[in-house]
Order: sequence, then structure tokens, then C-alpha cells
Amino acid sequence: MYAPTGRDGALICNLLDSKGIFCIQTATAEAARLELKKGAGVLVLAEEGLTLRDISEWAAQISEQPSWSDFPLILLTVAGEVNRESQRKMLARQPLGNLVLLERPVRPETFVSTVQAALRSRLRQYQMRDLLDENRATEEALRKSEKLVVAGRLAASIAHEINNPLESVTNLLFLTGTSASLEEARGYAEVAEKELARVSQIVTHALRFYREPSKPAYVQIPEILDSAVALYQLRLNHAEIKIERDYRGCTPILAMAGELRQAILNLIGNSVDAMGQGGTLRLRVANTCEHSNGTRPGIRITVADNGTGIKPEIRETLFEPFVSTKGDIGTGLGLWISSEIVRKHGGTIQVKSSANSPSTGTVFSIFLPLTGAVVPIADLKEYVLSEA
Repeated sequence: MYAPTGRDGALICNLLDSKGIFCIQTATAEAARLELKKGAGVLVLAEEGLTLRDISEWAAQISEQPSWSDFPLILLTVAGEVNRESQRKMLARQPLGNLVLLERPVRPETFVSTVQAALRSRLRQYQMRDLLDENRATEEALRKSEKLVVAGRLAASIAHEINNPLESVTNLLFLTGTSASLEEARGYAEVAEKELARVSQIVTHALRFYREPSKPAYVQIPEILDSAVALYQLRLNHAEIKIERDYRGCTPILAMAGELRQAILNLIGNSVDAMGQGGTLRLRVANTCEHSNGTRPGIRITVADNGTGIKPEIRETLFEPFVSTKGDIGTGLGLWISSEIVRKHGGTIQVKSSANSPSTGTVFSIFLPLTGAVVPIADLKEYVLSEA
């Protein structure tokens, strides 16, 4: 409560105290604004204590409140007719937001009822804040759970890819030891060296996947695509899936390379699952302009397959959490997180798909702007993708 003149402050505090509502009378407007920061439920101001300078300072503080907050103010005005001066004051008070005017003298019952309504409104706002905090905590728990799931899947995939060349090296070493000539032994050694180089490449790509710099840097999108493909190479070979690359001249962009690699890896994994045995995976990168805004230059990444396609009823909600085309196998978080990563980079992601034979398949298109800064979305560094 702030009323710099008369006895309004003391009378109002006594009235509210008698109704079980705790009230503090402040001596200055600065002290009242401090009570707002501390978490006051409602603030009662007398009109004579609200100068134009005070209005600007109140408005500045109110504009900084979080999205869930709409702090209630009750302004005690003087009686009088509507004239040019009263209209000027009304316009000046607009930046104060959630403002209720009470004309003095006001009945005690009316005043108490107004304060109680404002307090109920403020309580609901605090409940909304707590609900938002709870939702954020739940999302964080989901991301951490997803991270553990994907870490296990990726570790198993890498172990499988490494085991095959290591078995080959073991056999080649045996053949080298039993070879009849030096030339034959050298041939086996050369093949073993190539297999070990393949193991080194797999480990290098795996480390690149997890070692994410803390700041965005300029990256080449084709390198990210090739790095993601390398982690799926053995699975692609076993499924007899062909890779067609179309890397046209493209400009380096400012991005978080690890996060983009996660998004690409998720799309490639989805395509491989959709094709099953056989098929063609097409990867394309090119300089372009945004479809919805032709003046914004950027890079377009296309991941296309001729798999089973996505049904129309799923396509509408594909980028929402827990939407999956894989039944109990998928978690339904991968494409949602992918879309958040793309949005963080100021880009867009779109999908076109057909599930009607014989022309089935899916095309994911990602647009990343050349000049767009990486937007700080809370905890996005912790995102690890799963199969959608």
C-alpha cells in the first residue's frame, strides 16, 4: 500500500488486517516497487502518489515480469467528471497493465472484495508458474531418459560395427602366420591395415558425435552428413541400401555441429527403418532461399527415401512429443527434438510423404539460414536423439 498523503494508507491497512489480509504501508514509491519484487500479491496506490515519472518506472518494472505473470494494481482515484485531463491521465496509465480503478470514497465491502479478487487472480498466476516449472522438469527428465536410451543403442551399434573388422583382423593375422610366402603375408597385412583404419574411422566419428563445442562455429554441412552416414554404414551395407549424395556448392554456416549431426542421424535412422531391406537413401545439400521468405538465403538439407511412407493421420502431428510410427520400438521423441534443434538454429523442417503403393517414400527438408544466429533454447545442448 502506497498513499503519500492523508490517512488512507493507515485506514486501508487496518481494514485489510481486520479481514485477515496482511498489508504493508510503504513510505515511498521505491519501497512499494521493492515489495512487488519480493512477491506482493497486489499493490494499492493512491493517485496523488503516481506521477508521470513514477508511471514510467512502474511500467519498466512491470514489463520485466515473466510470461506467466500479470501483476494486479489497484489505483484509488478522486471523484470527478470525465474531461481532457482525466483522459490524458488514463492514456498515461495504460503501460501499467493489469490496473483496476476505484473512485474514492469507496465502500469498505467493495474495496475488500476487489482486493480479494486480485489476490485470487495472483494466486492462480503462481499456480500457473508452478505448473510450468513442473512441465519443464518433466521434459528435462524425458530428455535425460532419452539420452540414456540412445547412448545404449549407439554403443551397441558401434560395438557391432567395430567387432566385424576386428574379427577380420584376427583371421588375417592367423593367415599371415600360416602364409606360405612373404608376398602373401604382405597382402594379408595390407587388408588388416585397412580394417584397422575402418575401426579408427568409426571411433573418430563416434567421438565427434559426443564432443560438442560450447559455442557455435562455422561448419560444412556435407561433412556433417558424411559423419552421420559413417555411423550407419554397416547397417546400410547389410540392408543393401544404396546412398546417393548430391552435394552442390554450399556456404559454411554458423551452427552447433554436434546438434545438427544428431538431427541428421535421426532422419537417416528413420529412413533406414522405413526401407527395411533394399532401397535408396538420397542426401542433398544446396544453397537456396527459404520457401516462405525468398529474401532469406540459406542451406537446404534433403533426406529422402523410398520406404513405406508415413500415414496422413500421423503426419499432422509428426513433430509433437510421443508421436511414433514404430509402435513399441520408438519413443516418439526423436523428431520432436530434431525440430527443436532446427528451430534453435533459426531454421525450419518440413516433411512430405506417401504411403500409397507403388509410389511410397518420405522426404524431410531442413532449411538453415546463413545469417541466423543460434537461438539459446534452455537445455537443448543436452538433447540426444532417438528413433522417432
